[in-house]
Amino acid sequence: MDRRLVGIALIVVSACGYGSGPLFAKSVYASGVGWLTLLTWRFTIGALLSWAWLLARRHDRAALARLRRRDVIAFLGLGAFFVGNSATYYAALETVTASLAAVIVYIYPALVAVLAIRFGHGLQGRRPWLALAMVTLGVMLTIGGVEAGGDPVGLVLIVASPIIYSAYIVLAARVAGERRGATAEQRRGAGRDGIPPSVAAAVMMSGTFVVYLAIAVATRTPMLPSQVPQSAWFGLLGIGVFSTAIAIQAFYAGTARIGAAQAALVSTVEPVYTIVLATLLFGEALAPIQLAGAALVVAGVIVSQTTPGAAIETVREEA
Repeated sequence: MDRRLVGIALIVVSACGYGSGPLFAKSVYASGVGWLTLLTWRFTIGALLSWAWLLARRHDRAALARLRRRDVIAFLGLGAFFVGNSATYYAALETVTASLAAVIVYIYPALVAVLAIRFGHGLQGRRPWLALAMVTLGVMLTIGGVEAGGDPVGLVLIVASPIIYSAYIVLAARVAGERRGATAEQRRGAGRDGIPPSVAAAVMMSGTFVVYLAIAVATRTPMLPSQVPQSAWFGLLGIGVFSTAIAIQAFYAGTARIGAAQAALVSTVEPVYTIVLATLLFGEALAPIQLAGAALVVAGVIVSQTTPGAAIETVREEA
């Protein structure tokens, strides 16, 4: 199967996993559990599952054994850096409306596209940039009815989240092997050094877990299993399995195939998925403007993936 199609499918799976996070978090918060406890358990579960998947695969175990110390340090550092994104987002959701948060967070595909021009495998040609404009407008229409109110601190946090996440995506792709003109998988196919996505994700999540655990212990946040209400475990398991382990693994694997800029663009299906799922679960009706926005996002993703020459397999060294 075409590696680009596999990459796109993986990013869609990742987006759906991330998009399920707020729905799982809703039940966790309703049980009285705070965002710090939620995120500590999120990355505890995610890291354990990622390591189980890695150790069960001989190829990945061999790649782990070959991992250089500087690569380990780099991915642990990325994991610590990811704390900034997840903490600002989930903390902001306590005071900022979900619709406003979604609109602001989804400025990150544009930021990634610009950063990738210099630091990664950027969007090729004019059509992906047109697609980027389409999906950005589509996301704003899909959210619909945005309320501008919110606590000033919450607004600052939610603006910081996509900025941090954009830098994280580009840095993660670069550490995994992406360079200007070539994705990480293209470089591995050409005999260059590359780190399998499963290894990168497991080590990275370990760094995130360690930081959250340290913060929870330092702040004496209740996080022991006996201190977590039973009603919170469904949401915690859901966000740990689907919105963390599967979502992050799939994002790394997809980004290795299509590059950070394309991955960020395709991931704009996330708010569409979240709204549709919320409609099915909670009976919320979609307004015509939201349906138009969803259609625009899907159309933009299709446009971005039908660019002539988008599947060029040549690899060139960074200038």
